[in-house]
Amino acid sequence: MPVRYLVNARLLTMAGPNRPRRGEEMRDLGVIENGWLSIEGEKISGIGSGPLTEPVEGTVLDLGGRVVLPTWIDCHTHACWSGSRLEEFEAGLRGVEYLEILKQGGGIMSTVRAVRATSQEELTELLHARLGRMLTFGTTAMEVKSGYGLDTENELKMLRAIHAASREQDVLILGTFLGAHAKDPEVPDYVDRLISETLPAVAEEFPGICCDAYCEEGAWTVDETCRLFRAASDLGCTLRVHADQFNSLGMTSAAIDMGATSVDHLEAVSESDVTRLGESSTIAVLLPGSGFSLDQRYAPGRDLIDAGASVAIATNYNPGSAPSPSMPMTVALACRRCGLLPSEAITAATHNAAHVLGIGDHHGRLEAGMRADLQVLDCQDERELAWEFATTPPPLVLCKGGVVQFLGDAEFEGGEDDGEPS
Repeated sequence: MPVRYLVNARLLTMAGPNRPRRGEEMRDLGVIENGWLSIEGEKISGIGSGPLTEPVEGTVLDLGGRVVLPTWIDCHTHACWSGSRLEEFEAGLRGVEYLEILKQGGGIMSTVRAVRATSQEELTELLHARLGRMLTFGTTAMEVKSGYGLDTENELKMLRAIHAASREQDVLILGTFLGAHAKDPEVPDYVDRLISETLPAVAEEFPGICCDAYCEEGAWTVDETCRLFRAASDLGCTLRVHADQFNSLGMTSAAIDMGATSVDHLEAVSESDVTRLGESSTIAVLLPGSGFSLDQRYAPGRDLIDAGASVAIATNYNPGSAPSPSMPMTVALACRRCGLLPSEAITAATHNAAHVLGIGDHHGRLEAGMRADLQVLDCQDERELAWEFATTPPPLVLCKGGVVQFLGDAEFEGGEDDGEPS
């Protein structure tokens, strides 16, 4: 099996303990200056500093001091959908608030109607296209939620479409059950039906799947969400929750008490819950794309990190509140609007995001034995990721050791080597 070498690189290894990083730990990127990295098959086989001193057999690529880091892990997306929300987008530009759109039957329910009219095969094809856009920006592992079905048949259809896409891609795709995304207004006993019928059916077909909920005014209450989560825990599901996006209702504290893996959004989080997150193992997932798209409200990332919390960031890629597949844009927003330093944002988008999805044993770090998912940036200082925005994609992206993106205008040196590094 051929071995490939990347040399003369600034490696952001994320070296350190295999657990979510918190507080000041998030600033340590495990940098190796003038580093080298070897890849054999689908995994990283070695890593070190300085020039290669022994003759090597294989391909050697001289990166000219460019930054190399793990590919992005987008730990919160709704990338499986059909239909359009462009009319609602324009209504928002005219000043109609998002919660008002929901009350008028738009928003999530608009996409629900479209998804119910779409076949599983079509949903998979649409998801494939969006995954391609995410990959362009350097994302090779992502979570994709259901939640636009809102009944047993269509929630299962969405999860099957997500699972089908995962079998056909080298990128890693993890499905999450979000039947509690909203309440179908035409089903008066929707909460009871979801808990007693849909949840058990999903847990039977997809054992151990993560269960998520949208706890917000006009959606699921704290009591309803806790009922769902108790039932989901009994069925072996892990827990995540959308909380404090528009209103602080108490779900963040309840989620911490229930051992939730993450609490996501947090634009309206209270000071007391910031403190609690800093003392808990629950990860705070920030979604600055929503604030950028909706109302210019952002989670207090600086306060969370200073309180000792573990923080991750994600695109929230969806057709309504965050129609962007770009993790680099998310990094730029997290620094400008949530107060993160570039190093903290990189940790949040790689290592910590991997732990949100439970894949930290093989994703989110550059070290021997880890899956060879990495990206090369066309810069020598990783702070450019946050400084620049809406910029060009990474010129080189590897997934499972294979090149999945190479932009030909990037000038690298190397090729099949005759024994000496390029």
